[in-house]
Amino acid sequence: MKRRDFVQLAGLGAAGAMTVPSELMGKNVPVEALLDPGVDTAGKKVMADTALNMAKSLSATYADVRLGRYLNQYVFTREDKVQNVVNTESFGMGIRVIANGTWGFASTTDVSSDGIKKATEQAVAIAKANSKIQKEPVKLAPVKGYGEVSWKTPIKKDFKDVPVSEKVDLLLNANAKAMENGANFVNSALFMVNEQKYFASTEGSYIDQDVHRIWPTFGVTAIDREKGKFKSRQALSAPMGMGYEYMDGSASEKMSAPGDIKLYRNSYDMVEDAIMAAQQAKEMLSAKSVEPGKYDLVLEPNHLGLTIHESVGHPLELDRVLGYEANYAGTSFATLDKWKAGDFKYGSDIVNLVADKTQAGSLGAVGYDDEGVACKKWDLVRDGILVNYQAIRDQVHMIDQNESHGCCYSQSWNDVQFQRMPNVSLEPGTEKYSVSDMIKDIEKGIYIAGRGSYSIDQQRYNFQFGGTVFYEIKDGKIGPMLNDVAYQSNTQEFWNSCAKICDKDDYRMFGSFFDGKGQPSQISAVSHGSSTTRFDGVNVINTGRTI
Repeated sequence: MKRRDFVQLAGLGAAGAMTVPSELMGKNVPVEALLDPGVDTAGKKVMADTALNMAKSLSATYADVRLGRYLNQYVFTREDKVQNVVNTESFGMGIRVIANGTWGFASTTDVSSDGIKKATEQAVAIAKANSKIQKEPVKLAPVKGYGEVSWKTPIKKDFKDVPVSEKVDLLLNANAKAMENGANFVNSALFMVNEQKYFASTEGSYIDQDVHRIWPTFGVTAIDREKGKFKSRQALSAPMGMGYEYMDGSASEKMSAPGDIKLYRNSYDMVEDAIMAAQQAKEMLSAKSVEPGKYDLVLEPNHLGLTIHESVGHPLELDRVLGYEANYAGTSFATLDKWKAGDFKYGSDIVNLVADKTQAGSLGAVGYDDEGVACKKWDLVRDGILVNYQAIRDQVHMIDQNESHGCCYSQSWNDVQFQRMPNVSLEPGTEKYSVSDMIKDIEKGIYIAGRGSYSIDQQRYNFQFGGTVFYEIKDGKIGPMLNDVAYQSNTQEFWNSCAKICDKDDYRMFGSFFDGKGQPSQISAVSHGSSTTRFDGVNVINTGRTI
């Protein structure tokens, strides 16, 4: 990736690992190439069978093939200028085998018969070499063969069919409206992804999937030149597993929030949000700095999603729990002994945290994972008690289960698949309960919307989170905007302070395109849903500069 693109990505404030590998980007192609349908299903099956048959002839006891075509379009603007339009395509095959009880993997861009056979030979040779040092054979949970099946993201508008000029006009219009409303600087971007994935295995599955994702975002900055101060506000959008229809700005998907904030569910009004962002950035310049102390926090979903990601999603990855994975903030406090006890209080009684690879509109929504396992929903924390982890085919026997959770994923055909975070979400409350109802009972609190800075320790326990905008709550009413807010807690203390959760009518999602994990590192796309939630007596610090 070019340094300019990295700086742009990093400056947009997305959560997770913000380095996009060059191999994931693929090769630059003309925009028209994105419309090419690619290899048909019959052709993919021939390629897959070539690899599977070769693997079996070399004594592999299991093999799977992932044929991938990854199409990306990124549009970057700043103020009144287009900075870059990127169209990329990546195409190739990854082959994974078990031979002598050990994994082997190889990939290739040469999808001729000879190229596929050569890569398969390499995968088997790697497995046999690895078997000389591996002490225990791989143990796979059973999976039935599904035959020839398919799954598609249920989009209404394919981004590839929308002219680049229309996307540019939208971003530049948002920028202009932000500048008209007080922003001194603004950059904006659209990230659009289409993964065309084909999976086949020696167990009899041939799975064709067409996955779409979109992420509009921006950052605005307002400056007080006399005081030498500046404040920034990021977009309140969420990356979504949807088509370009997400950009329609449907009125039915807009929600009002404290501080006259507009929030968005399954449709985003970028221009409206840019105007609001500029106005709020200006307001921040004169907002009072928070007094440190204990507060009741009211956290909206676009904010809480990041806290869920770091304090629930990552620590409940089984490979991290077992110590097999330690990249990107270490292992996990949620060790097996806590799960086996059956009474570990991860949160209060109203806290129900679920993993779900099927949730409509989410980034992680697919029909089948990269091991050919049908995706599903399962409990992680039920009634506040830790009940399960996230595990894949060669892991679940370690927690006395015989069925994969269906959360194995690779960032591309060129990388081996491994356990990745599914969508992890907080279930909404079961009774009708609004944000207004939540606030009216609070004497001293803070309402926080949008994600900000974050930090968590090497066991995913002690943490600190900021946000985008903050409003004082006093005697049951929303007060003025605040600055310099961050809250500190530990995972167990925080989730046990959860006192109220709004109902399903307030439910929304946050997500990230660039969740990092592994060594070598890979990224994945994941969403986190919740309704607005209250946490009582949380320690708030002042992050303002004092020295």
